[in-house]
Amino acid sequence: MVPLSVSQIEGATLTAWPALRQAHDGLWIWRYARGYTKRANSIQCLDPSDGAYAELRIQRLAELSRRHRITPVYRVTPLTAPEVHEVLDGLLWDEFEQSLVLAMEMPDEDFPHEPQARYFDPADPEWYKAQAQMSGYDPDTIEVLREVVGNIPCEAKGVLVYHKAGLPVAAVLAAVSGGIGVYVNVVTHPSARGMGYGRAAMSAALNWARSAGAAHSAIQVLANNEVAINLYSSLGFGEVYSYSYRRAPDWSKR
Repeated sequence: MVPLSVSQIEGATLTAWPALRQAHDGLWIWRYARGYTKRANSIQCLDPSDGAYAELRIQRLAELSRRHRITPVYRVTPLTAPEVHEVLDGLLWDEFEQSLVLAMEMPDEDFPHEPQARYFDPADPEWYKAQAQMSGYDPDTIEVLREVVGNIPCEAKGVLVYHKAGLPVAAVLAAVSGGIGVYVNVVTHPSARGMGYGRAAMSAALNWARSAGAAHSAIQVLANNEVAINLYSSLGFGEVYSYSYRRAPDWSKR
């Protein structure tokens, strides 16, 4: 099977985790979701050949972020034009939060069945409120989560895994776009970590994505999250590329 390209993965992840508003400038995209997640509140370049007038475009899109009261952030991936790197360096935008993108071919058979896993429409309050509670979200963040998952344009499922007492203890959102399974908002309740519930949730999500036609899967993870990386590696994921964010200095004073 032909390996996934960076463009394919980026396209699938942008679809699987939509913004509430977006603007295009050539092959650049500006995204806004009321500050919830950096992926949905950042600027990024989708083609390394589109670097013309980089400083002017960065300044214009950064101002758009400021008008929406979010920090101007650039998501730097292997698709970012070289001119963008030069301009961000010159403007002294801080680099932070290195992340990895892992991918895998889907196996021929399902992962071991977990009877305590259940599937939901992502807009079902039973799923997103349980996911939010495990993540410690405040009411405003829960409302943005509801809006974001309600806007997912591709096939998607929320997964919950339950303790034997009947309480949800792990969650993940799975989506399939362009034949790629994408997994976000993976969380285990703090009191249930290290007990295999995260693996159960990911196994159930992978099984659903396979049944929905995914030939590959991709997931993003913080580079310093060794526990999550070890889990995903044990399921068959391997590193494909990395990305990071750049943040405008003293943006709130401008």
